[in-house]
Amino acid sequence: MAALDHAIVARSAEALSLLARLVEAPSVVGSEQAALLEFESACRSLGLQTRRLPFPNGPVDDSRAGVAPDASLVTLDRFQVLATTAGSSDHMTLLLNGHMDVVPAETPDIWTSAPFTAEQRDGRLFGRGAGDMKAGFAVGYLALAAVLDTSPDIFDGRSLGFLAVIEEECTGNGTLSSIVDHGVIADEVIVLEPSDGGILIGGVGVLWIDVDVIARSSHAFSAHESPNAIDLALRVVRGLEEWAHHLLETDPDPSLTEADSPYNVNVGRLTAGDWTSTSPSTARLSVRCGYPRSWSADRAEREVRAVITRVTIGDPDYPQAPLVRPSGLRAEGYALGGDHPLVRDLAAAHLDALGIAPNTFSLGSTTDARIYVNDFATPAVCYGATAYDMHGIDESVDLASIASAAQALARFILMRFTADTPSDSIAADVSAAR
Repeated sequence: MAALDHAIVARSAEALSLLARLVEAPSVVGSEQAALLEFESACRSLGLQTRRLPFPNGPVDDSRAGVAPDASLVTLDRFQVLATTAGSSDHMTLLLNGHMDVVPAETPDIWTSAPFTAEQRDGRLFGRGAGDMKAGFAVGYLALAAVLDTSPDIFDGRSLGFLAVIEEECTGNGTLSSIVDHGVIADEVIVLEPSDGGILIGGVGVLWIDVDVIARSSHAFSAHESPNAIDLALRVVRGLEEWAHHLLETDPDPSLTEADSPYNVNVGRLTAGDWTSTSPSTARLSVRCGYPRSWSADRAEREVRAVITRVTIGDPDYPQAPLVRPSGLRAEGYALGGDHPLVRDLAAAHLDALGIAPNTFSLGSTTDARIYVNDFATPAVCYGATAYDMHGIDESVDLASIASAAQALARFILMRFTADTPSDSIAADVSAAR
């Protein structure tokens, strides 16, 4: 273990350089390829074999898929990248998964430093995607580099994969395609999302919808006589928020008792009107709704539609019913049991590396781990660095947490690929620490 930790320290500058290059390769949805090429190059430098997985643009004919983004937002010939150890087996014992796509940064003028410039200060690296989740690729690279440096023959009999996917932020179709179209699956999966050194074992359902609201248009001088489309759209939002507020009462989930608001309704975008002196007749809401793990995505959509109907039906202010369309994530909630061997042994590795037992938790959000757990009966958790202001201004990652997560991940890899690693005894220590 001392040699392993020494290798992590020795390789840390390389991992940080990789993270900086990834941040400076903007990879919003539809433009992910430059960052994927950086990942591909880094994996080859470790001696890993790489393969590009073609990714289909447009709708995906699978009931588990999300609604694909508009074709005008994506480039042609998109792909994902799988890197594998040069083992003797085509079957993968362990798969590391990460998403290369990031959310937009459309207000760069209010960032302290440019969002797609990697800047270090105060022990952090700042930039869009630094935390969510390009730091995960630095964690995976650092752990694998250290393992290969200290145990170069460890993968001779079994194989490990390192997968970089796209569209995690909007559909989940990247991970789904990697499995359905290319057979990329393993006995266990660790998604390298930022988890603050804890083990994220579950998340709620997440549904995206677009809602088009129609109102009566008028000149601005008579705008006071009837509500415009924005007013009516906000009534819909308030109805959805009230509905979501009571979901914990109507559909209790013991794993979410510590979450203040797991089923948030978020209006991510609002577009309306066509002229400053015209009362707007149209408004489009792009809405994210959280929903209980016990529901299917179809049920969640029915419930949301029913709420919107209750708010608007019979109200003379609405000249016609709003148009509701799914748009993006149709992610069902998921959970892996806290006593699963994957959770137990990863916790043991964390304890051995850092001297404390990790927190095990669920969140009011979703990750690609759900696809493995729900749809392919494959255990998956999230584990990674400490991120700040994800999706927000001045997003960043704690640099020390990258090395700490890599220490634990490297130990877990040794557990899975070395027959005499005493994982059971370490796991017993975790139970005692708790």
